[in-house]
Amino acid sequence: MKKYWSPGLGAYLARHPFAGWTLARAGWRLRANGWWRRAPHLPLPDDAYWHFRMTTYAGDSQSSLSPETMFDAAVWALSQPAGR
Repeated sequence: MKKYWSPGLGAYLARHPFAGWTLARAGWRLRANGWWRRAPHLPLPDDAYWHFRMTTYAGDSQSSLSPETMFDAAVWALSQPAGR
């Protein structure tokens, strides 16, 4: 779960509370198919997909994004047609 959280994200959401809705909607698009069948029963992305997305965005799947970058990426993702 830690890899989906960015340092400073809580403070960013405290200053911009409506950004939480944007991040939640974009995160919902990333969820793995059948997420409810596997522990921890949370709508998290598949590890391979998350690794791919982080590598193509930041060049490294282990890097941490700033809250502003996360929000900008969420806004961009929501402007794209849903692929499912």
